[in-house]
Amino acid sequence: MRIGVVSDTHNNLKNVRKIVELFNAEGVDRVIHTGDISQAKTLDVLAGLDAPLFGVFGNNDQEREALAQAIERHGFAFQDPPLDLHWCERSIIVVHDPLEFEGHLAHQELALHGHTHRYRLETSGDQVIFNPGECAGMMIGRNAVGVVDLRTLECKVLNF
Repeated sequence: MRIGVVSDTHNNLKNVRKIVELFNAEGVDRVIHTGDISQAKTLDVLAGLDAPLFGVFGNNDQEREALAQAIERHGFAFQDPPLDLHWCERSIIVVHDPLEFEGHLAHQELALHGHTHRYRLETSGDQVIFNPGECAGMMIGRNAVGVVDLRTLECKVLNF
């Protein structure tokens, strides 16, 4: 199983349309958003994904009622962090701010976060911590999403 990882879209609809194209072209099985969606319009664009969308809320997701309505309308699965998942015999934790890992990073093989708008790929023992970076357009030329192969825990970045 391959999962798409996206973070910090901050309602940049042009970039979100590109993200949908990238993930659909990659044929990912599921997509995880690590927070800072910002507005429900972003989720409406993400409804164009060919894969189910899961995620956590970030510190800039303050329009919770509108976001909750869009999540329900599109059949997405979002919650406050941490989000614990078990896919392909892998234990996965998803947070927005990496500080939210505190007290939660135990036996998870894959830890995903956003918030920093910076690429991060760290391996420690059997654990991988990954943030593909940001895609809100705040750092021109550095927009990125990630794809993780859960069989191997190999992480790659798709820049756009």
